[in-house]
Amino acid sequence: MIPRALTIAGSDSGGGAGIQADLKTFTILGVYGMSAITSITVQNTLGVYGAVDIPPEVVYNQIKVVVEDIGVDACKTGMLSSQEIIKWVAKAIKDFKLEKFVLDPVMVAKSGDPLLKESAKETLIKELIPLALVITPNLPEAQEICGFEINNFEDMEKACKKIYSLGCAYVVLKGGHMEGDEAIDILYDGSSFEYLKGKFVKTKNTHGTGCTFSSAITSYLAKGYEIRDAVRKAKEYIQGAIENSLSLGKGHGPLNHMWPFYSFNT
Repeated sequence: MIPRALTIAGSDSGGGAGIQADLKTFTILGVYGMSAITSITVQNTLGVYGAVDIPPEVVYNQIKVVVEDIGVDACKTGMLSSQEIIKWVAKAIKDFKLEKFVLDPVMVAKSGDPLLKESAKETLIKELIPLALVITPNLPEAQEICGFEINNFEDMEKACKKIYSLGCAYVVLKGGHMEGDEAIDILYDGSSFEYLKGKFVKTKNTHGTGCTFSSAITSYLAKGYEIRDAVRKAKEYIQGAIENSLSLGKGHGPLNHMWPFYSFNT
């Protein structure tokens, strides 16, 4: 049977992030993708111009019907927007025993536009982090969760410990915002740190990086990979997607999700 993965996230009309990026990633990595849409954004490479949240009960029921009919081997969350949506998603994860759950704590778009209401931040921390097999914050998101600045690798390790203490099983803290020749992420399991290194790619076309990375981890978990191997494989995939990114639009262009099969001269 084909592995099955579910994304619970917002829609990006520009196609670079959100459920669009997730479903592209699932497909390229050989996983059957399903979606529960939490919000419809008015968005392109330049910014987010509006958003309409889906009623929380509808979000819950989207998850319910695909679990009961098709089944879910792994799932991820992206943009959740409001306290109510977060609470209903947490309820669904518990009700349907979705144990391979990847939490991408989406708070701000690449353009700088907020995607999570300030009032919802504490709800995400209290309701969802304890349910996550792995959480994948970038540095700004980790700073929001931890309440302190992250300026070096010592700070990153401190942040990993803080986030782990909130109840998740693994933390992948993404270091792409750190200056240097390498993009270094840290995987923490509560006892040891693994540094995952990749070449830093100088490009403005990084829209959807977090969504794509977390959906790649979800794909490999759905395929039965152990968490460490899933994260390593996802790191390889996102590296290639950034290196082959697409110069589309006037702002932050998207990644090339299709890079294992198609390379475009952009």
